[in-house]
Amino acid sequence: MSTIARKSTGVKLGAEFYRREDVVRIGRELLGKVLCTRVNGTVTRATIVETEAYAGVGDRASHAYGGRRTRRTEPMFQDGGLAYVYLCYGIHHLFNVVTAPAGTPHAILVRAGLPLYGIRAMERRRRRPAHDKAFMAGPGSLAQALGITTRLTGKSLLGDTIWIEDHGIVVPARDIVVGPRVGVDYAAEDAARPYRFRISEAARRNAPTP
Repeated sequence: MSTIARKSTGVKLGAEFYRREDVVRIGRELLGKVLCTRVNGTVTRATIVETEAYAGVGDRASHAYGGRRTRRTEPMFQDGGLAYVYLCYGIHHLFNVVTAPAGTPHAILVRAGLPLYGIRAMERRRRRPAHDKAFMAGPGSLAQALGITTRLTGKSLLGDTIWIEDHGIVVPARDIVVGPRVGVDYAAEDAARPYRFRISEAARRNAPTP
């Protein structure tokens, strides 16, 4: 049976992880990493189980397509290792990891997670129990559980407010489901890019728990 194996305690990812050019590779490598927040003194952690890569100016699905540079998208044009958080439909706060060197606006949407630490705080924010299948099943619910809002956009992922840790979780290639991104039909042929990565449901059931 395929499993997700934990090898060590958490180590915060450094700038070198984020400032690479290959956004697709980073999108895969974020699976099994642990997204952490400290909001109003409360620390919460969730294992990342789904991501989507967005390849900047040449990707019609990206907010930075064609070099579009606005007040909202400005964090994407900075050195990798920042949070890019935007509001979707005026309701959902969606968290993205900015990657690549400055001037290359790559980003990775973190679409889903599994609660790992600070469960009670997450349940209060979500107003539902952590065992609910929809608890962190989408990017909006993930951000809500972790207390992520647009006020964190532009924040460094190297600091102590929002960051990502490597807990030595190894996700075998056979446990990664690859497919097109969700909700980007407007991107024409770019909508079919295989830039969405998910840990399989079977492997998730074997993921480390609190």
